[in-house]
Amino acid sequence: MKKKVVVEIKRLLKERNITLRELSRLTDIRHAALSELSNQKRESISFSHIEKIANALNIKDIREIIDIIDVE
Repeated sequence: MKKKVVVEIKRLLKERNITLRELSRLTDIRHAALSELSNQKRESISFSHIEKIANALNIKDIREIIDIIDVE
């Protein structure tokens, strides 16, 4: 089975009750880039973006941000 890396933006926003725009403001990452990540439209994410998201949302474990799923 094939694997895919996903960025869990939608779940993180829902759990913390904040909007994509608010995350953009907190991280200084473009709203469009976060939207693409959220909708699995972006093929890559930079370490600096992961760090900014982790800092903004007080995340200590990278696995809260990124997951690997099975795809058919």
